Amino acid sequence: MNRRPTTLSPLNHARRAARRGFSLIEVIVAVAIIALLASIVAPRFVGSLRSSTRRAAQVEVSALHKQVKLYMVEKANGSLPDDFELIELTQGDDPYLNNADDLIDPWGNEYVILIPGEYNYDFDIISYGAKGQPGGEGDEADIISGQE
Repeated sequence: MNRRPTTLSPLNHARRAARRGFSLIEVIVAVAIIALLASIVAPRFVGSLRSSTRRAAQVEVSALHKQVKLYMVEKANGSLPDDFELIELTQGDDPYLNNADDLIDPWGNEYVILIPGEYNYDFDIISYGAKGQPGGEGDEADIISGQE
């Protein structure tokens, strides 16, 4: 019966250790493949992130619009005073919003209320988007309650 030795000679051990590593070419190819995949995926991810931020702002503008309408019915006898501010929705014993953070859009700007509204009869709730200034087109267009 022929038995293989259980211990490796120093030469065999060195050969095995050398085979475990990667060559420089293999590392360069792997990095190139990862960079190629990242260049394909990153623009799509950024585009999705941008559209999801706009969609979140649209949902929040709509929710704020509904809260102001509820406030109008319950506390303002159906109409808003010209000096009404959104912060009033967070005040009182039974506030319409949890806190003032609900009045900040996804870009960190405050939502704006226009009384009377340009698009809705009584008022408009507006997010000026990432730029924080009125106007803009495409992804930078204003988000106004009642518009999709």
